[in-house]
Amino acid sequence: MSKVLLINGSPRQQGNTFLALSEAAKALNEQGIETEIVWIGTKPVRGCIACGTCAQKGDGHCVFGDDICNEVIDKMNASDGLIVGSPTYYGTPTGPVLSLIHRMLYAGAQVQGKPAAAVAVCRRGGASAAFQTLQLPFQMVNMPLATSQYWNIVYGMEPGQVQLDAEGMQTMRVMARNMAWMIKQFKTGTAPMPELEPWEGTHFIR
Repeated sequence: MSKVLLINGSPRQQGNTFLALSEAAKALNEQGIETEIVWIGTKPVRGCIACGTCAQKGDGHCVFGDDICNEVIDKMNASDGLIVGSPTYYGTPTGPVLSLIHRMLYAGAQVQGKPAAAVAVCRRGGASAAFQTLQLPFQMVNMPLATSQYWNIVYGMEPGQVQLDAEGMQTMRVMARNMAWMIKQFKTGTAPMPELEPWEGTHFIR
């Protein structure tokens, strides 16, 4: 069975980022794709220091083994796709999730040809910049992007509020179905295109 790894880059284990990723995971499961949501936690995640030891060793792991990075690399190597989600802090993703992405890709995680997607969660503004920042590394390592009906952005502040963003949650499902199709198409070459839901637009003027 194919598998997608979802990384929750929020310091809140079951906050709005988790709920957005869970909506995507549910849609993937419905398409016969196994999923695992990994929370990066609240412990420090080192930034890459460009020491080059990973390249010298050639084992696809970071020399620093005291945080979650190498564990995530192993999970990524066993997966067929990747979705990374983060809340938006000052118009950017969280520092730890960016450090994790940089190190896992630099160390040599097996990602080439595997579909990827980014998810940004936001109270009000800055989500498009955070979304773009999360996506940029994937385009440098030959990871095809799984698109949706809109940018993968979901809005909410208090825990659970993203579930009120009907369009945002629909965007998660469409993205997940597109990723499932890509994974199947890459393996078989005969996967049927996913069916689209009737569009459900929402806005935040009250």
